[in-house]
Amino acid sequence: MNLTIIGSGYVGLVTGACLADIGNDVICLDVDARKIDLLNEGVVPIHEPGLPEIIERNRRARRLSFSTDVAAAVAHGEILFIAVGTPPDEDGSADLQYVLGAARSIGRHMDGFKVVVDKSTVPVGTAAFVRDAIATELRRREIQPMQPMFSVVSNPEFLKEGAAVEDFARPDRIVLGCDDDVPGERARELMKRLYAPFNRNHERTLYMDVPSAEFTKYAANAMLATRISFMNELANLADRVGADIESVRRGIGSDPRIGYDFLYAGCGYGGSCFPKDVKALVRTAEEYGESLQILSAVEAVNEAQKKVLAQKIVTRFGADLTGRRFGVWGLAFKPNTDDMREAPSRALIAELLARGASVRAYDPVAIKEAKRVLALDLAAMPEERARLDFAVDEMAAADGADALVVLTEWRAFKMPDFGALKDALKSAVVFDGRNLYDPLALRELGIEYHAVGRASASAVSAGRQRAEAAARA
Repeated sequence: MNLTIIGSGYVGLVTGACLADIGNDVICLDVDARKIDLLNEGVVPIHEPGLPEIIERNRRARRLSFSTDVAAAVAHGEILFIAVGTPPDEDGSADLQYVLGAARSIGRHMDGFKVVVDKSTVPVGTAAFVRDAIATELRRREIQPMQPMFSVVSNPEFLKEGAAVEDFARPDRIVLGCDDDVPGERARELMKRLYAPFNRNHERTLYMDVPSAEFTKYAANAMLATRISFMNELANLADRVGADIESVRRGIGSDPRIGYDFLYAGCGYGGSCFPKDVKALVRTAEEYGESLQILSAVEAVNEAQKKVLAQKIVTRFGADLTGRRFGVWGLAFKPNTDDMREAPSRALIAELLARGASVRAYDPVAIKEAKRVLALDLAAMPEERARLDFAVDEMAAADGADALVVLTEWRAFKMPDFGALKDALKSAVVFDGRNLYDPLALRELGIEYHAVGRASASAVSAGRQRAEAAARA
């Protein structure tokens, strides 16, 4: 099939590359000429495991190309995916200017029946706006066809950054929202044919009306964000009452009605999806006179959670951190990505610098993006910016630091040489924002360990250590 992907960002590139990989002829369109030039040179502007190899393979096979030519791209695709950004507006609602701009471009250039697919994450009702934008452009061209020339479909993405290629290739569900009319039925058949290769083992496609499909994406991300904030709030209480949140997680996760996914306490969620989508869903509710109290709390808990590690550091070292230096492991909001959007590292680093500390940070992938983003964050604070630098590896970040702060659960950080780490640190103190380590093991090595919701485990470890020392005496 001939496909056009409008928008060559994260979702657009993964969608275009993976659909080309099963034999479709795909054009990825973008207005950013520099980005298109890089892609045509074989340079992938985002970090996503497996994506560069798929793009290169399909470029060479001439199944995947990149263009800024709107007219040619619209003419090419029988199915046109809108995969542009929907950043949060000042009030938290999704900004649809790029979606509607893409719709107007389709209306200006289309000739013949098109299936227009909303792949971007959009609030309920967006398909109607897209439909009106296309129809308006057709009227301006004085095109009044005997039969409808297009149908708008909602096909939200459920891709995890760092595992997007695998998620696309082996989806747990494919959600399709189609209109219940003649062009909608035609669109449904084309989309069914497109996704047939993903349904050979069993049917993964869920058909529904368009508003329900739009709602499903937001509801899924809101549920996952809720689980994270729920566990973070419990973790803070666990620190107070003397419980170990890791034991609690295993205890409740073993219940099949609950499960283990997204129950890990830590320093808060970030990225391009959860923060934006929770805000957008809350804003949508307000527009309809409803109040989503749980999701408002989820957002508030997450913002507070990003400050928890800084509070622990202040408790340990004092409010004035002048003259102290902290090593930071992990800058991206999650492993296997270079995405710094809403990353907890940004809040933590800003707080440490504001209190007079110096920071030396390391991330296996996100250093370049972190330098760009943190330079913008600190643009008005040159003195603080001067106290931030970046290390070439994890041990260089820790070398001579008053403490190490772990913010991203990269695989390389999960089993470090703790003996070498202790020797590198000025004082053997670790603040773990992802609960990666065993408190007993670190205590036995003489490393002071502060995690999230693990006060009980640390206390037990310290008690065992004292008891063993007494027995040896």
